[in-house]
Amino acid sequence: MKKLTIKKQLAKNIISIGIVILIIFFTSACSNQTNIVERKPNILFIPVDDLRPELGCYGNEIIKTPNIDKLAGEGVIFKRTYCQQAVCNPSRASLLTGLRPDSIRVWDLQTKLRDNVPDVVTLPQYFKQNGYVSIGLGKTFHNSIPDSLSWTKKPHIVGFPFDPDAVYANEDNLLIQNQKIEKMKAAGRSRIDRYGHWYVKAKATENADVEDDYYFDGAQTTLAINILRELKNQNNPFFLSVGYYRPHLPFNAPRKYWDLYDRDKIPLAENQFVPKDAPDFSVHGDAELRSYVDNRDLPLPDQNPLSDERQRELKHGYYASVSYVDAQIGRLMNELEKLGLKENTIIVLWGDHGWKLGEHNGWGKMTNFEIDTNVPLIVSGANVKAKGSNTDALTEFVDIYPSLCEMSGLPIPEHLQGTSFVPLLERPDQEWKSAAFSQYLLGRFGPMETRKQERMGYSIRTDRYRYVEWYNWYKTENKDEEYISCELYDHSNDSLENFNIAVNTDNKSLMDSLSNKLKLGWRNSLPKSVAAD
Repeated sequence: MKKLTIKKQLAKNIISIGIVILIIFFTSACSNQTNIVERKPNILFIPVDDLRPELGCYGNEIIKTPNIDKLAGEGVIFKRTYCQQAVCNPSRASLLTGLRPDSIRVWDLQTKLRDNVPDVVTLPQYFKQNGYVSIGLGKTFHNSIPDSLSWTKKPHIVGFPFDPDAVYANEDNLLIQNQKIEKMKAAGRSRIDRYGHWYVKAKATENADVEDDYYFDGAQTTLAINILRELKNQNNPFFLSVGYYRPHLPFNAPRKYWDLYDRDKIPLAENQFVPKDAPDFSVHGDAELRSYVDNRDLPLPDQNPLSDERQRELKHGYYASVSYVDAQIGRLMNELEKLGLKENTIIVLWGDHGWKLGEHNGWGKMTNFEIDTNVPLIVSGANVKAKGSNTDALTEFVDIYPSLCEMSGLPIPEHLQGTSFVPLLERPDQEWKSAAFSQYLLGRFGPMETRKQERMGYSIRTDRYRYVEWYNWYKTENKDEEYISCELYDHSNDSLENFNIAVNTDNKSLMDSLSNKLKLGWRNSLPKSVAAD
């Protein structure tokens, strides 16, 4: 009887212990589930330098970008996003502050953001202030003007200069570099960064039989993968930016990416000429390609184009560089999925501005044309509902800051000058902004005589038209008193912007309307749903 009682008591104890264990298990499971629900989404930020919407997912059937295309298939492709200025430093500074170029007064490659707005809170800095670990690899801000306040840490990859565009592998390019270095030494000049690396340019392209990690973009992807493995085991969400240098010049990529293409089948630009009746200065932007030893004779836009052979070599190099970066992004995505981080990570891929590959007989950026201001933007991953969709809504780089705040459940700072496009991630075809705004300061680079010809062009892009007004800018910086000329392009009849119809007096009423809309500014072009709020 006593043994039976003991057995009954033992059974009761076992049941009690089991109940306790089950309670602990379910409590723990619920707690873990709560943590999963409450945990902020991670951000994987992928800036790509000089990347125009030249991707498979944007309709290019020649270029090989399977990894970016896959990413786009799991997100929303923004087909009509515009940068605020088509040059690296102003574009990135505007995007990363959520403020327009005139507000931060960053219009060139030299101006330091913090010199003008020392207390501004950047996008990664804001996430850092809200509990995120923010890590910046590669080129997020302009490479020569990093922003230490934005990052919890910014690792440096040993063995590369701060400007890794100057990395070559082939003997002929290395010889050119060494010769230039010796000449600079003899003249008492140097181009040495803070890590002791020389950075000098050689040729504009390189087809080298090397591994991906020989160049910076491969090496930083390997580092980013290692960082992701570390971030998986920490409690805070992360804001990880992996900024790629290619396809910026020089077009240096491992040989296997060149081998993806038959050069003879790469199409050349259709419009290798200056737009008819455009102001003569409107296409004279960037001459960056001319700084490479094999392109000193680069023609100006109003001169005869490069030979077809040289055009195909340059375009081949650009395509190979894009495919090289695409492969690195594929490595990142594979690791994100392998680590189980993909489901709770927002992925934003963007190119800082467009780039001409012979269009308007140009080879660079730095104009107000569609080819330079229209940029790729793909938002994928967590909190994107309309996966596999695209949108033709007019959007802008300044919209990224407020959008990521809303997607992450953070308050949107009131001073931002963009609009959250989160509604487009649910219903991409809805009515949106009536205009997007860009600008470009022409003449800021070069000798003083050139700078005295500084002109600021303000551009407005509506659903159908692009309208640009140009102003004298040197010392005056007053767009109300120094008007020069204007441009008008009708995208319903002229999507390549080959004909400036502002010279047609029949368009005066239309131009007056667009000029007024340009002057009223971005607040007057908000989506009706946002303006009503």
